[in-house]
Amino acid sequence: MNQFNMADMFGKISDLQGKVKEAQERLGEVTVDAEAGGGMVKVTANGKREILSINVDRDVIDPDDKEILEDLIVAGVNKALEKAEAAGKEKMQEVYKDMLPGGGMPGMDLSKFGL
Repeated sequence: MNQFNMADMFGKISDLQGKVKEAQERLGEVTVDAEAGGGMVKVTANGKREILSINVDRDVIDPDDKEILEDLIVAGVNKALEKAEAAGKEKMQEVYKDMLPGGGMPGMDLSKFGL
């Protein structure tokens, strides 16, 4: 006879919350690189969607045409953030797959949790 054990369920939920928090903290260790303008602007971001660095090639720096540089930086940052989001989702999906039996629960839509 299977009895519903509330204490066991809360223990599992607590474990799940701890593992999710740990995985979210590790997202800072995931890094991605993106380029714009054929590599003239390079941007590095982490899985927390934080910009870590921006490298601008000297050839693109023209004081008389700063709009081009601004556009390339925006494009590079957007590409890096897009890659960072994808890498972060992938990392979190790995965590959930490892924690949940069979890699998930039937009918459970993890997209509501950003996954």
